[in-house]
Amino acid sequence: VQLVESGGGLVQAGDSLRLSCAASGLIFSRYAMGWFRQAPGKEREFVAAISWIPEIKNYADSVKGRFTISRDSGKDTVYLEMNGLKSEDTAVYYCAADHRGFGAKVEHQYDYWGQGTQVTVSS
Repeated sequence: VQLVESGGGLVQAGDSLRLSCAASGLIFSRYAMGWFRQAPGKEREFVAAISWIPEIKNYADSVKGRFTISRDSGKDTVYLEMNGLKSEDTAVYYCAADHRGFGAKVEHQYDYWGQGTQVTVSS
């Protein structure tokens, strides 16, 4: 199984970015997908998750209303649309796959992880 994130970069506060996570080696439509992030000196934290059927979405309070998670089963890809970025959003963003399908908010529920993509927001 491979999860490959892309789309990170250096942006200014208020800008937008769209992260992508391409999955291979698993039946994508049977997995819930999540995004987590880890800022320097901090523990990894939940950002957003999307279950498989029905597509129930969960968000951390800190990103609710600014970030949107979506999935394209035709492309085996999950996206994280990030708007109104703030300096506190600076982190390495990871996608993860959960075979239980629920889109949990806790790391240990996830079976597979990507390598991460860096997002840096300058103020």
